[in-house]
This record gives sequence, C-alpha cells and structure tokens, in this order.
Amino acid sequence: MRITKGIVVMAVLAMLQISTWCQNAAAPGAGPARDVAEGSDFAPLTQWKAAVVAGDKANIARLYTLTPPAQAKTPAGDSTDPSEETAFWAAISAKGLAKFDPKLMESLQPQDGVVLLVLRVEFTSGKSPAEDEVVSLSQVWVHQDVWRIAASGRSDAEPAPQGRLREPEKFNINLYPLPEKAAGEIAAALQTAGKEHKRVILMFGGNWCIDCHILDASFHSKDTAPILAANYVVVHVSIGDEGDKNLDIAKKYDTPMDKGVPALAVLDPDGTVVYSQKQGEFESSLKIGPEDVARFLEKWKPTTKNQS
Repeated sequence: MRITKGIVVMAVLAMLQISTWCQNAAAPGAGPARDVAEGSDFAPLTQWKAAVVAGDKANIARLYTLTPPAQAKTPAGDSTDPSEETAFWAAISAKGLAKFDPKLMESLQPQDGVVLLVLRVEFTSGKSPAEDEVVSLSQVWVHQDVWRIAASGRSDAEPAPQGRLREPEKFNINLYPLPEKAAGEIAAALQTAGKEHKRVILMFGGNWCIDCHILDASFHSKDTAPILAANYVVVHVSIGDEGDKNLDIAKKYDTPMDKGVPALAVLDPDGTVVYSQKQGEFESSLKIGPEDVARFLEKWKPTTKNQS
C-alpha cells in the first residue's frame, strides 16, 4: 500500500478541530470508548451499521452531529452538509445488500470523549449479478449526550480487489504498537533471536494498512506459520499515521519507505541486514500469492551454520 493512499486518518484529523468538538463532549468513562480500545465491538458503530443496512435515513442522520454540523471529506471535496453522508450510505443500502461489513482496522482515543476509527467497509449488493465493493472510511466519534460522528473521511465505493492472499475475517487493531516502542521491541527481538538461533523480520507499516494486515495473516496461515515460528521473530514497526515515524530505523536497516508498506527487512541476531526490501516487493497483496510468502520465508531462514 502506497503511504499517500493509505492515510485516511490524518485527512480527517487535519480538518477536525478537536478542541471545538470536545468543549461539549462528555467523558463517557467505562463505556464504548474503553471497549474499542480493548478490541471489543464499539457499540455506536454497530448502531451505525444497522441504520445503514436498514436504509433508514432518519436513524443514519441521528448518528451525526448537528451542532456544529458534522464535517465530511469525500473525493468530491469537503462538506458540512449533514445530509451528504446520510444520502451516500442510504444509496449504498438501496443497492440491496447481501453483505455489509465495516471492518475495524485502527482505533485511537486522542482524549476522553473522542474516538477515531479507521475502517474498511466491504459490502455485496444483492442485485444480479452480485458485486463486491469496498469503501475506505474514517470516523471521528464524539460523546455529547450520546456518541455521534463529528467528522468522517471516505473514498468512493470501488470494486473489491481480488487478491490471492486471504484477507483476515477480523483485523487486529493492535497489530502495530505505538511508534515509540519500536526500538525497544527490536532490541528484545534480536536478543531472543540470538538465544533461539532465529532471524528477525521487521515489518514496517501501520494499522491503517490493509496490505500489512493481509501479509501478517499470510505469515500465520496454516502452511507458513510453522516456518515462521521455527525460524523468525517478527517485529511490527509502525511508521505512524502520517508515515513519518521510525524513518531513522528504516534507514538504519536499509529499507526505503518510498515504495510503500508493508516493507520488510530480515536481520541476523547481531543486527546485520541479510535482506531489505527495495522495490516494494510486498507493498501490494494483489501482486503476491501464498507460494511467494512461503518461498520468502524459506529463502531467508537461518542456515545450519547460523543455528550451530
């Protein structure tokens, strides 16, 4: 995934003045915000999904702030028309949905009463022939009297890409730790690799990156998980929501970010780089298959000499 294409998050945060919304936002305490931070379902998102599936414009509209009006960033431009997002999602429902699945990729809680969600909305129309489509979406929810969407950013509906690597049924929203944890986790991984005669894989990316989730799921698939477990320690290195974090680490391990993420480097336990991705080889899950992942892991696993 090219970094410039993957970041819906910052487009929304840039246009959202958090302080303006949160002057009236009530801290919800031990409610849905805590649940989403722990990886559980975010109840307001479930309500939004139900309203969209039902095509209920009134209930969709109730989930967006009116004072001040919810802001939307779409391919057509910015809008403060509260009805715009209601109309878009109601039109999706009108296609006749056989499936509507907003998959949570990342959640952030910048302060009490504010939750940012990054989603991949997958849906299938019930019309003949059925069509699989996807929308990239981010939502900023604020807690006033209830949870409502204060800002959103989305793509248009596009045909769902057909890749050879299987997409996980549910994304791990904690796949990538905070960027500042990377150095410590790499040091710990190198130490573990030395003790266990393994190598370290650095996977640069972010929770917002669909291809990062797909590649990680492939690493842990039935066929490749045994190779991974026997030979590697994996560290997920977050480059942040703007793609500007841990670039010093990427440079140290000779792994350029300008070709997109996920970007991989393979290290010996002493930190020596034995492989680094230069041409975006793993940047798109549409270009590779399970056999490519297995071949990569077999090729770069420790040699007998390394393990002795």
